[in-house]
Amino acid sequence: MLIDTVNSILQPFWKSFVGFLPDLFGGLLILIIGLIVANLLKGILLSVFGFLKFEKVFQQAKGVDKGEIRLWEEIIAEIVRWTVVILFLIPTLQVWGLTEATTVLNEILFYIPNVIIAVVIGFVGLVASNLVANLVRRTVKTLGSTTANTLAVFTKSVIVFFTVLVVLSQLGVAQDIVRILFTGIIGMLALAGGLAFGLGGKEIARDLLADLTKKIK
Repeated sequence: MLIDTVNSILQPFWKSFVGFLPDLFGGLLILIIGLIVANLLKGILLSVFGFLKFEKVFQQAKGVDKGEIRLWEEIIAEIVRWTVVILFLIPTLQVWGLTEATTVLNEILFYIPNVIIAVVIGFVGLVASNLVANLVRRTVKTLGSTTANTLAVFTKSVIVFFTVLVVLSQLGVAQDIVRILFTGIIGMLALAGGLAFGLGGKEIARDLLADLTKKIK
């Protein structure tokens, strides 16, 4: 009696398992092909980057150093690799009958372009910050090395900060906070500029008003 009960439980399980084996191996085959294609594509992309020699171009412009260029190239290649992996993982999960998981992967897939754009924005912002910092350093070098370096570091920090805000906004991370920070910083700069101009130009404005009063009289 006990054996019959155990057999009645195990037989449907083994039938289901044996019936699922073709789908299991089919899904694994799709996933393995996807991993191979993703790794090959990453290697090709890095080879193309190496052939184009972006590091020499940016080193001549004194934007970023060679290590930073290689890091950004690796990030872009890795994003492309995972995009291909996800593209192959979606049909794999469909073969396995995990349709709910494919919905999550589709959302990730649609989000990847935002990540790529954010990476490009971050790279451009980093290059721009270095170029502008070098330009400021050369422009005000007559004021002394300390002052020139301080202004260059300040300029680079401001550009990097605004780049981070734009990247976070592109990624959709705390957009309300980013918007408030951006508005607050712009308002602070406007207020500081107005106060500096008002206090610095107080005597000039007084002289202009005095001359105007004399002409009216």
